[in-house]
Amino acid sequence: MDRIAQATQEIGRRLRNARSGAGRTLAEVAAKAGVSEGFLSKLERGQAAASIANLIQLADALGLGLHELFVNDAAPAKTRLALHRADGKHAEVAATGYRWRHLGGGAPLDRMEVFHLVFPRRDGMKAMVSHPGQEHCYVLSGDVRFFVGDAEYRLKAGDGILIDSQQPHRAENAGRGQAHVLMTVAKPAEAADAPDWWHLSTSIRTKETGR
Repeated sequence: MDRIAQATQEIGRRLRNARSGAGRTLAEVAAKAGVSEGFLSKLERGQAAASIANLIQLADALGLGLHELFVNDAAPAKTRLALHRADGKHAEVAATGYRWRHLGGGAPLDRMEVFHLVFPRRDGMKAMVSHPGQEHCYVLSGDVRFFVGDAEYRLKAGDGILIDSQQPHRAENAGRGQAHVLMTVAKPAEAADAPDWWHLSTSIRTKETGR
């Protein structure tokens, strides 16, 4: 793949992730940016190239800086070493009720990412989510209720669960205090362009659960 094609695909991936992460539809973003929905769809799939003017409009519509859409040639294609410190900050995960911290992985050629999840003592997400690959969750502290399809599993500190993450699943705090979980997500090579697990949108299969 030449550099132009690679950059086009990377820009498309970043546009898609930014849009889906904000929970916005193709039609909404296209209308705000002044482009057609079909054109934006092709851009996100790396099947069309955009002018600088189009990219400025799209970045503005998504609340991004223009530089955030371009490939960083200095960034490694594969993680060789990732060091994280205990004082790292956690970010909120939209629509889930918990916080997360990215610990490593996620470069273009990586097939694994590691996260530290914090489940506060309140209602969590009620939607089931599925995505390509496998997922392992290890409970560091607290109690967690893990749902996979119609099955329910109660996990305490020291327990873990490994699933095919194509299965609809979700998790929630089952204890009185915070729960901390170490989560490892493995994504197959053929799913490299799939939306990341925390982008809960119509691009990921979800269903409401009555639990």
